[in-house]
Amino acid sequence: MAGMEIWNNPSCSKCAAARTALDEAGVGYAVRPYLDRPPSAAELTEVLRRLDARPWDVCRTREPAAVALGMADWPRDEAAEQRWIEAMVAAPELIQRPLLLLDDGGALVGRTAEAVAEAVRRTGATPGTGADPGPSTPGTGATPASSEGATPAG
Repeated sequence: MAGMEIWNNPSCSKCAAARTALDEAGVGYAVRPYLDRPPSAAELTEVLRRLDARPWDVCRTREPAAVALGMADWPRDEAAEQRWIEAMVAAPELIQRPLLLLDDGGALVGRTAEAVAEAVRRTGATPGTGADPGPSTPGTGATPASSEGATPAG
């Protein structure tokens, strides 16, 4: 069964809800504590490609770091994309969460139950069955890929 990587903030209720739903569906996943292990600009660019999104689509512009930078007023065009990416790499709390990087090469922002259900569907799991999650440990999302140095699947 396919799985995913979840970019997780342990204090985020949306991240906790996504992990719970994935555990209940028996979906294997690796946790990336992206605040402790921020993505590189190349990784974030790849995630944006997988999401079919622009940097401002996944930026939390009301976070104090974004407010301090005046990001809400930054241009939202191709010429400004690298500036947005560099800001989010420097201050990873600006990145929307949870990000679900699916083994099928896609990605979703897992802030809603519908988005998480779509992620579960795309892994081939049956929600609510508690099927064997593979290498993950239910409730923790711990897998070998969640150790130091893990990077998103490409």
